[in-house]
Amino acid sequence: MIRITDRIAIDEREIAERFIRASGPGGQNVNKVSTAVELRFDVRRSPTLPGDVRERLERLAGRRLTQDGVLLINAQRHRTQERNRQDALDRLIELIRRAAVPPVPRRPTKPPPGSRRRRLEAKSHRAAIKRLRGARPHDD
Repeated sequence: MIRITDRIAIDEREIAERFIRASGPGGQNVNKVSTAVELRFDVRRSPTLPGDVRERLERLAGRRLTQDGVLLINAQRHRTQERNRQDALDRLIELIRRAAVPPVPRRPTKPPPGSRRRRLEAKSHRAAIKRLRGARPHDD
C-alpha cells in the first residue's frame, strides 16, 4: 500500500507502469534503453479513492486524464529507469494529495461605502471631462 494521506492509501496493484524510450537528446544510450516511464492509474475505478477526492483529481488531472478516466503520467527527466519510476510515483502522490484537500469556500463580500462613493465620484468626474468634448455652437 502506498500511503497518500492519513485516510487515503492506494494499492500498488492499481498502478500500471510501462517503460518506453525517452525522447530528446541523450547520446548513444537513448536509442537502446527504455528509461522513460508511463504510469497509469485508473481514477474512476479505484476502490480506495473517496468520491469527492476522485472528482477533484479528475479536474486537477486535466489533459492527463483519458476519456476512460485513466490518469497518465510520463516521466523522462532522469537518465535511469528507477529514478523516472520514483519521479512518476511522486507526481501521482502529489496530485492525489492536492485533490484530497477540499477547496476553501469563497465568502462573498461587498465593497465598503467609501470605495463605492469614490468609484461613483470618479465616474462622474470622467463623464464631466467627456461632456466638455461635445461640439461647440458656431457663431456665424
